[in-house]
Amino acid sequence: MSDQLHYLSISELSKLIETKVISPVEVTKLLLSRITAIDPELKSYATVMVDEAMIEAEKAEEDIMKGKYRGPLHGVPIAIKDLCFTKGVRTMGGTAVLEDFVPEFDSTVVEKFKEAGAVLLGKLNLTEGAMAGYNPRRDVPQNPWRKDHWPGASSSGSGVATAAGLAFATLGSDTGGSIRHPAAVCGTVGLKPTWGRVSRYGVLDLAQSLDHVGPLTRTVIDAGLVMQVISGEDPNDPTSLLAPVPNLLETVNKGLTGLKIGWDQEYSSQDIETDFTEAMSAALNIMRDLGAEIVEVSMPKRLREYLAAWPVLCSSEAADAHREFFPDRNNEYGLWFKEWLEKGEKFSSKDYVRAQEARMLCNGELYKTMKGIDLLLCPSSPRAAYPYTEEDAYGPIPKNRDPWDSRFTVPMDFSGLPTIAMPCGFNKDGLPLSCQLVGHRLSEPLLIQAGSTYQRATDWHTYRPPGWP
Repeated sequence: MSDQLHYLSISELSKLIETKVISPVEVTKLLLSRITAIDPELKSYATVMVDEAMIEAEKAEEDIMKGKYRGPLHGVPIAIKDLCFTKGVRTMGGTAVLEDFVPEFDSTVVEKFKEAGAVLLGKLNLTEGAMAGYNPRRDVPQNPWRKDHWPGASSSGSGVATAAGLAFATLGSDTGGSIRHPAAVCGTVGLKPTWGRVSRYGVLDLAQSLDHVGPLTRTVIDAGLVMQVISGEDPNDPTSLLAPVPNLLETVNKGLTGLKIGWDQEYSSQDIETDFTEAMSAALNIMRDLGAEIVEVSMPKRLREYLAAWPVLCSSEAADAHREFFPDRNNEYGLWFKEWLEKGEKFSSKDYVRAQEARMLCNGELYKTMKGIDLLLCPSSPRAAYPYTEEDAYGPIPKNRDPWDSRFTVPMDFSGLPTIAMPCGFNKDGLPLSCQLVGHRLSEPLLIQAGSTYQRATDWHTYRPPGWP
């Protein structure tokens, strides 16, 4: 068992911890040893918190032995994207300008993890400022399925660590797809919650009106367990939602019978590889066989036009978020993100207002698409992991960068609708493919119900990247 302990699901591991079959200290030591052994090659961690992790593991073990078990995350080693403030531990946000920044308090999500008794292994690498390119002072995580292939952005370290068994769950953020893209290309689950369901207090901004915080895990159930802990109103974040958090896993065994799942054939097959189209068709058929009613729907017809608003909004808000450092310290920024901030500074207030108008129009049309259905099925990403060079990683921004590549993710960031990305197959090169379910506002329980039903009927989520036993 110990040989594959690092690949257990949280639901499996938590039972072993609760029944004292295995101790949090033992599990934490195993994970730290694994990080030491293979992460120098995978580069998922920005900071490994060895001493802090062992203190937390010893405290968890002590409490559990006294009968003070807190729940499924108690004693479970997890890791977080290095955007989240962690008291006494540097939080760099993938930048050089913040590499010496040590917060004096925990972000709300870190505080909630600590309250749940989770063991924080460390902070994970990401693209600079949570955009798409890396600062030359920061490492580029390696996709464990294929070296020198895209690990997803911006929560790349989160996707890599989860896929390679370097944490039992990780935290990412999603502004234009940054939870779902890493989950998709690394073969994990990624849950982007309803905007405001998870507090952003103490989480560095990329674009304040678009940022979401959520988990990457190896199963849908695990994503639900993490979401249960990190969700909820936060007085420190006025944008956090006031709605009470229900038991997110209460309906996991209800299946798909009677659910209406929307499907736009053109949207889900246009400009993607044949094997991806086949994997999506197979996922659709499985959901139909499980009792779902498949309903033909149409995504916004002017979607390509609407997507052009995202770079305006994101770069403008990013420039505002970095106003303390940029442009005064622009020589410390990487080529990619520096160019992105320069773009943001050049957009006028009229440009921003018109982009917001396009966003609202897109949202209105998407709500019409969702009318009459419970969930929408589509790909999580337009393609599997692809070759990724240092120039791609460090910049400048590619001239052929196309907002259309984010057509499966950005509309859900615009609207704040919750989604879950799940493995659904492999392409001809043996790289993971991923499907996505989109729900209505605050429908996380239904997403977890549907996603876990799909995973019980398939085994795509059980495959592990070769070479990292």
